Amino acid sequence: MKKSLFPLVLLFCLFVTFFSCSNKPQRSRKPVSNIVVQPAKQNYIFGEEVTVEVKTKVKNGEIKNIQLYYENQLIKESNELEFSVPGIELNSLGNNNFRVLATKTDGVNNTRIKSLLVISDVAPKNYSYQVVNNYPHSKTAFTEGFEFYAGFLYEGTGNHGESHITKTQLNTGNVVQQYSLDEKYFGEGITILNDKIYQLTYKAQKGFVYNLSDFALVDSFRYNSREGWGLTNDGTNLIMSNGTHTLTWINPNNFSEVKTLQVASNKGLINFINELEYINGKIFANVYTTNIIIEIDPETGKVLSEINLDGIMNMYTNASETIDYMNGIAYDKENDRLFVTGKYWPRLFEIKLVASE
Repeated sequence: MKKSLFPLVLLFCLFVTFFSCSNKPQRSRKPVSNIVVQPAKQNYIFGEEVTVEVKTKVKNGEIKNIQLYYENQLIKESNELEFSVPGIELNSLGNNNFRVLATKTDGVNNTRIKSLLVISDVAPKNYSYQVVNNYPHSKTAFTEGFEFYAGFLYEGTGNHGESHITKTQLNTGNVVQQYSLDEKYFGEGITILNDKIYQLTYKAQKGFVYNLSDFALVDSFRYNSREGWGLTNDGTNLIMSNGTHTLTWINPNNFSEVKTLQVASNKGLINFINELEYINGKIFANVYTTNIIIEIDPETGKVLSEINLDGIMNMYTNASETIDYMNGIAYDKENDRLFVTGKYWPRLFEIKLVASE
């Protein structure tokens, strides 16, 4: 008797299970948006206007709103599944993002991003150089930071166990003052602001603050970038490079990020930005592994000029000496003098810029 009832019981259970599942509410599906930028190009020009078309598909339910953002700024909000926005001006260099956030009436939402590259609308001016003077420079200095202040040269050097901050006399190269970092740190860029010396390190994501007067270590700070390279200041904030095409402004009081800026010429992004110097409202930067210094507009990130220093060390080196890449820009504001040097270079040079034809 029990065996004969088993198939009926099993069939009843399967029927109940099927009926229960078929009556479960359908899972809400995310809306899917597609973003098209017109005209379609590989690179866009700073200041160019584009049209952005947004098309959204909804599998079930109803759309509540669709928000279109350009670089985190809301451009349009609509409940239409298809719309376009003409005349959007591309006013940010580098990698730009259009982002669409589509939200249904039940709260389910989805985000889509369209990225494009914006390059400068300015062709950089080209300069070469004239050597005005040359001075001694330590052959053992792996130069990472370089600054002229109140008649002395201040230099930050790298490599583990060889990282220092030094104050030297320009004419003689004699060291007046020095601070050595713990050998676990690889020193990087330095800058002087409000009677303090600020210094980055390479991969420790840690910076140090010293008294200018006696090089006493008075503070330290952390930064988000994976690497620290060059450092300068605009009189208010620190400005750092990290080996990419991005510069970061840092508040020297609480070390928070103020802003970031991508650097580009009319040909594309400029990577490997290294040692920095703020000169008369512009940022001058070494491009690592090259003999090129670029001048950057700190408001837009546009490269305004390129300075080619090829051959500057030819007369001052021989096969037995270890010469590494150019890295070091310092400016004497009072006397309008520009100095450059490099890693392990035996000389530093005062140069005058010469416009190239």
